[in-house]
Amino acid sequence: MTFLVNKVWGEFYKDLDIEADIKEKRLEWIGHVVRMGHRRTVKKVFESKPEGSRRRGRPRLRWLEDVVKDLQELKVKRWRQKTVDREVWVSIVKDAQAVRGL
Repeated sequence: MTFLVNKVWGEFYKDLDIEADIKEKRLEWIGHVVRMGHRRTVKKVFESKPEGSRRRGRPRLRWLEDVVKDLQELKVKRWRQKTVDREVWVSIVKDAQAVRGL
């Protein structure tokens, strides 16, 4: 029974690229956050700089670093300025959808 269920789910999801979907949603979200008003809590957290010192060792990867890496792979420069123009940003996200594997 378990084998049959796994086989059905495997066939159903074989065409989906979950990693590409996550990258696409990340790009949509960053565009939304950058366009937010400065009084919104999410925008304040996004623009804030943590106080204090870091722990020893390798710095942890940040969400924004993944977004920047995705945009570099799409060869998008000056992305913060492009997010302000919603039509331009939607075309960038659609380009990411077309690539489907950034």
